[in-house]
Amino acid sequence: MRALYWKEINGFFSNLSGYLILSVFLVSIGLIVWVFPDTSVLEYGFADLEPLFFYTPYVFIFLIPAITMKMIAEEKKTGTWELLMTSPLSIGKIIIAKYLAALTLIIISLLPTLIYYYSMVELGNPPGNIDHAGFFGSWIGLILISAVFASIGILGSSLSSHQMVAFIWGVFISFLMYFGLTALVQLNIMNSFALFLEELSLSFHYQSMARGVIDGQNLGYFISIVILMLGLTGIISRKK
Repeated sequence: MRALYWKEINGFFSNLSGYLILSVFLVSIGLIVWVFPDTSVLEYGFADLEPLFFYTPYVFIFLIPAITMKMIAEEKKTGTWELLMTSPLSIGKIIIAKYLAALTLIIISLLPTLIYYYSMVELGNPPGNIDHAGFFGSWIGLILISAVFASIGILGSSLSSHQMVAFIWGVFISFLMYFGLTALVQLNIMNSFALFLEELSLSFHYQSMARGVIDGQNLGYFISIVILMLGLTGIISRKK
């Protein structure tokens, strides 16, 4: 399991596309947080990184499927998936190893954003005038929603042997989970189920976490979705 985990990490960084994916993410978030006039924290007049936490899930919807799209799809395309299935590792351990590798890569991509926190601390008037607990609570929220998107991306990768199709599946399911359910509520066509649908959406629980509030209900929701997606991946992988 450890060998498979490191295989995925090394495979990502041994390919130019891996560095390109991380570069696109960091440049996109940097432009949103510091450059674009409508979202730049420099235009706010106070030390706050709300744009970072508001817009990062939008970028994640495309970034994370790009990271995970080849993890199972490429194995199926090259025929190494059958070899993995006959290895001593169970299907569950194979999926968990790939999932943990994806999550590690996402956390690595998020680490440079801590520089933004240091910048806000220094830019505060006086320096250090920032809601530290709120920032780290929101940052943990980013980790949790990235964990969910990673599990969705792994599921998407299991649905096809073609990387681009796997990417599209990952983006579609992530978009549906984050925006789709909330959009249905806003259409007012399912009033009797509005609250239920709202509480099923990723955006509802993420926005609660982004306010710096970490509670058991939100944690339980994210963990449950991760388990569900990885469980579906296991079922699909056994059939194909």
